[in-house]
Amino acid sequence: MLKLTKRADYGMMAMRYLAEHADERRPHSARDIADAYNIPLPVLAKTLQRLARAELISSQHGAMGGYALARPAKAISTLDVISAFDGPPVITSCTTIHGSCEMMQHCLVKEPLQRVNESIRALLRNITVADLTNRSNSSELDRSERLVSIHY
Repeated sequence: MLKLTKRADYGMMAMRYLAEHADERRPHSARDIADAYNIPLPVLAKTLQRLARAELISSQHGAMGGYALARPAKAISTLDVISAFDGPPVITSCTTIHGSCEMMQHCLVKEPLQRVNESIRALLRNITVADLTNRSNSSELDRSERLVSIHY
């Protein structure tokens, strides 16, 4: 089963918060985000560090410091966020970068599963952090849901 880790969930929540507050033109503290979503502060702090290392958010130290998106929310995909925590999503081990499994020569489903895998990545690549916000005017989420129901 393809399932996001809790850290990836928290990362998406933090990115949404920062996107919704981007027009305030100030960094937001980890406490602001933790309080907004009831996330334990130490866990969120590590989540924010991971997002900063992935260059999805910027951090500013000091009394007036905090976090902000590193680029516009429309330029950050949900695939970017998920990959920062879990790596690229995969549904089978034969589609990883670690090589092929021992059944690769005889496998009859590897190609269809690789297409499914790429479809999932493409879907996540097309859904941006801006699409996750209440302010989004985009219909990308609706369009993506239709694509999934049509193809699968």
